[in-house]
Amino acid sequence: MSEAKITLNSQDEAVVLFGRQDQHLREIRAAIGLQHLAARGDTISIKGTDEQLEQTRRVFEQLRHLVSRQGSLSLEDVRTAVEVVLHGGDKLAMAPAAVDKASDIGSRYVRPRTDGQARYVKAMRDHDLVLCIGPAGCGKTYLAVGMAVSMLRQGMTKKIVLVRPAVEAGERLGFLPGDIVAKINPYLRPLFDALNDMMDHEQVKRYMEADIIEIVPLAYMRGRTLNQAVIILDEGQNTTVPQMKMFLTRMGHGSKIIVTGDVTQVDLPKQTRSGLMDAVQRLKDVERIGLVYLGENDIVRNPLVQQILKAYEEDRPRKKKE
Repeated sequence: MSEAKITLNSQDEAVVLFGRQDQHLREIRAAIGLQHLAARGDTISIKGTDEQLEQTRRVFEQLRHLVSRQGSLSLEDVRTAVEVVLHGGDKLAMAPAAVDKASDIGSRYVRPRTDGQARYVKAMRDHDLVLCIGPAGCGKTYLAVGMAVSMLRQGMTKKIVLVRPAVEAGERLGFLPGDIVAKINPYLRPLFDALNDMMDHEQVKRYMEADIIEIVPLAYMRGRTLNQAVIILDEGQNTTVPQMKMFLTRMGHGSKIIVTGDVTQVDLPKQTRSGLMDAVQRLKDVERIGLVYLGENDIVRNPLVQQILKAYEEDRPRKKKE
């Protein structure tokens, strides 16, 4: 049996971390099977096997990161952190690939790869409306599309609607040739990429022809009410406040809305408030809405992406001083 201690930054952090009457500590102790887990002031004392101590350290590392971002912690946050550390998070069942119909080899799965991603998946399972904010490469869009495909496969929804605002990222593309599908394709390409990565290309084509999967620009959502659908708005930071209000009110009976975005990459004209940032402020206290923040630790692209983002973030304070 081994012992370890974790020292927190402050008493305030400890109060949030431990929960009301130490209920968070009790939850962690029971789930991991620790012999002893107690707190005195800003110090946590732990007794258990070496493996249990490492698991506990990882849980508290994730929880402290969460507290630093959102300033609060729920019992569900604690349970999710423990579940990810112990079991690696839930899998999202994708449509079967055309590999081997006689076996399970052809089944595709997407599993959260970080504690933050697991919280995101859990929020999507538990809430009808989820707002997810995070940097490039943290899996916001990919996991949202994965959730939609998983629900479609399991018969939990009848339709997937993928939406994106047609806003150019810092450069003018001019007039695009072709019909409406060809014109909007450059804006919607990231959604096609995620979809085709999870389903057979021919199946995606059939579903689109049958209107089971629909990929549309945000402007085409006005006036619609969607029932029994999973509706995903990608690049939500590039919506205006009226556009976001219009989009969120498209929700019909039995539908789920997922909004993703990176508030550090707003391509709207200056002085135009981002609809996603506005929605986060307006809806943050609504109980049935899930609000998830992903960070640098959740980036799952090439590891170099995390270093690139960090380098650009470090440049911000210097600009403010000038």
